[in-house]
Amino acid sequence: MGEQSSEAVRKNAQKRTKATKKASAPESCLALVRRARRINRELAEVYPYAHPELDFRDSFELLVATVLSAQTTDLRVNQTTPALFAKYPTPEDMAAAVPEELEEIIRPTGFFRAKARSLIGLSTALRDRFGSEVPGRLEDLVTLPGVGRKTANVVLGNAFGVPGITVDTHFGRLVRRWKWTAEEDPEKVEAVVCDLFPKSEWTMLSHRVIFHGRRICHARRPACGACPIAPLCPAYGEGETDPEKARKLLKYEMGGYPGQRLAPPPDYPGRPAAPLATGDGDADGETV
Repeated sequence: MGEQSSEAVRKNAQKRTKATKKASAPESCLALVRRARRINRELAEVYPYAHPELDFRDSFELLVATVLSAQTTDLRVNQTTPALFAKYPTPEDMAAAVPEELEEIIRPTGFFRAKARSLIGLSTALRDRFGSEVPGRLEDLVTLPGVGRKTANVVLGNAFGVPGITVDTHFGRLVRRWKWTAEEDPEKVEAVVCDLFPKSEWTMLSHRVIFHGRRICHARRPACGACPIAPLCPAYGEGETDPEKARKLLKYEMGGYPGQRLAPPPDYPGRPAAPLATGDGDADGETV
């Protein structure tokens, strides 16, 4: 799944060489918009099944899972939340949780004491201020303990259908590699990228970029030689350019491995992840 033929890789390399020769002049704003939108179109073809990689059944579960995903993998969150939601299925239940018992359940996600405080705090706020319903406005969501713009945009985009850009570590890394922006602050990155795309594209763009960052354009060893958008990437060559070696760096379904979700969407081409085993240590992989 997702492997390119040798011929396709050679053609990409040729395109990349031509693109490098053309890149001597500074890129105009119009050229940047066109290149950014072309990258989005290419990613849409590579990842037509892109989706949020947290398991959830409603807006409350997505909100809780997103808070838990800080400084850990979505896989580890997905392995942890079944037991969590079995014990605390509603905001009322979680607001009344005994902190030590909640901490023990979410311990595998790391920073479990701080996360437990956030979960109890946001659940209490939902119960007391929002009738135990997750609000569908960003200005309300960011008032909840532990909820910032990134978490709010995840919930709005995937539970309420409100477009938003999710700037996690993968998204920020890739848009800087692609020279869409040099900004480091997530809110500034969000503002710049929002200006490059129509609002209708924001949520799916976020999924595609994050998928690409997790599967091909890794932080430490990008698989440049297996990258379908190499001809459009100013950072080509930062990672492994040999096609065969690059293919060995591919992760999740692109490399023939399980994904991060225990219950992926029906059209997901990879295998589901395994449940959390008793005594598991820290999850492998890049964090979000």
